[in-house]
Amino acid sequence: MNRPLVRFLLLACCVISPAAAQRAPLPPGPGKDVVEAGCATCHSLSYIPMNSRFLTPEVWKAEVTKMRTAFGAPIDDDAANAIIAYLVANFGAPSK
Repeated sequence: MNRPLVRFLLLACCVISPAAAQRAPLPPGPGKDVVEAGCATCHSLSYIPMNSRFLTPEVWKAEVTKMRTAFGAPIDDDAANAIIAYLVANFGAPSK
């Protein structure tokens, strides 16, 4: 995915209201609690369903890694693996 598209998607996500985020709860499943605890500390969980049709398992893994390394998300290895597994199982687009 090219950087301008990623930047556009992130900017577009910023205009979503908190009320809209509440209309799209995350589906139940193993790791949901880890996603809510780890991801919502920095941004709205609405980013997840909004981006899901674009992100393959490889890209979800890269996104979680970026959040940890570039943005300093306080997520340990076990939590990162649980988050990736949840995102791929519930929101992963097919690998290309």
